Amino acid sequence: MGTETVRTGIFDEVTELRREQRGWYFYDWACSVYSTSVLTVFLGPYLTSVAGHAADADGYVHPLGVPVRAGSFFAYSVSLSVILAVVLMPLVGSAADRTGRKKQLLGAAAYTGAAATTGMFFLDGDRYLLGGLLLIVANAAQSVGLMLYNSYLPQISPPEERDTVSARGWAFGYVAGSLVLIVNLVLYSAHDSFGLSETEAVRICLAAAGLWWGAFALIPLRRLRDRGRRAAEATAPGLRQLVATARDIRRHPLTLSFLLAYLVYNDGVQTVISQASVYGSEELGLGQSTLIGAVLLVQVLAVAGALTMGRLARTYGAKRTILGSLVAWTVTLTAGYFLPAGAPGWFFVLAAGIGLVLGGSQALSRSLFSHLVPPGKEAEYFAAYEMSDRGMSWLGPLLFGITYQLTGSYRSAIISLVAFFVIGFALLARVPVRRAIDEAGNPVPQKI
Repeated sequence: MGTETVRTGIFDEVTELRREQRGWYFYDWACSVYSTSVLTVFLGPYLTSVAGHAADADGYVHPLGVPVRAGSFFAYSVSLSVILAVVLMPLVGSAADRTGRKKQLLGAAAYTGAAATTGMFFLDGDRYLLGGLLLIVANAAQSVGLMLYNSYLPQISPPEERDTVSARGWAFGYVAGSLVLIVNLVLYSAHDSFGLSETEAVRICLAAAGLWWGAFALIPLRRLRDRGRRAAEATAPGLRQLVATARDIRRHPLTLSFLLAYLVYNDGVQTVISQASVYGSEELGLGQSTLIGAVLLVQVLAVAGALTMGRLARTYGAKRTILGSLVAWTVTLTAGYFLPAGAPGWFFVLAAGIGLVLGGSQALSRSLFSHLVPPGKEAEYFAAYEMSDRGMSWLGPLLFGITYQLTGSYRSAIISLVAFFVIGFALLARVPVRRAIDEAGNPVPQKI
């Protein structure tokens, strides 16, 4: 009877973990639509046009009395959202670990972001300040929500399954982003057929992303479980919590070494994503329809790439697979340097290369880091991980901009980004991940 009871208990626990994993995938499904349709495609040009309507004769708007070029308002709003997220993430992460109420905090972040995105339906005329405020709130909420979502990974999957679970989460997000973007592009392209103006179509696309986010966030919030709280400790307010988190990570130098490598090569990844359309339009002379088609291709192939690299990690280990992806990034950028102008077919080949390595390199980086987090500090450490992702993503664009300014060539600017993948490869190759996992107090998987 005792043995049977143990077996039943183990079976029930495995069943519950599978249920949590399926629910966890759906948070990526819910919020990735914001990244794809809102942040990448529609909001930037639309908010810039709204700011333009409110601009004075010299092309400036004046938020809080500060003169800002209408064309820069979107970029400044994104920057402010990153600053807000960098301040909030370690505070919320520490609170989640300390109180054990991670699911409630995830729900608060999800519905704050979803509400702000849905509110973008009312962004018309010259309401640029409303648009900037909603963007700052939604973007910061997404960063905080993703930090909490990522911190569930080591709790809902055993070490040997973590690469696969992480890859499936990324795949769910890319599938959702692709599906909704296709629907939105049909609505936007054929807005006259639906009796809508172009402005109304964009506002519906923006609001639909918020409704999608809020609706599908219900699934993970119903299925994920809160774990026990960390041992009680003094709460450090404000910036002191940032310092406290940094000091704790310094006690795990190998974890910090991985974060440094990730910061470098992920900055290269994010810069390629953000600047590829500029390269395509300005250097290669490609039209908007080609660029949007390339975005869709990246989304679709990123699903296959994430799942394929997840399988490769089971055979070769996450570290080797990530290193291989960095080599692939380098080859892809080098090929991009030689692309002929006015040849959309070759640009789609470049987009295909980006898509195949994009999802996998991100998914496996997340799962590898989850092994390096001390038990009980998942949310706090994933706050540092997200800060590496969001808070330091200015280095690549800065190098891209400086290279273009000095050379006048976008080809030189795009090839300069190879440095991030070469340096990131060298830094990651030096991290002894097995020893890092052991020193963090976690079991070492057979393949890592």
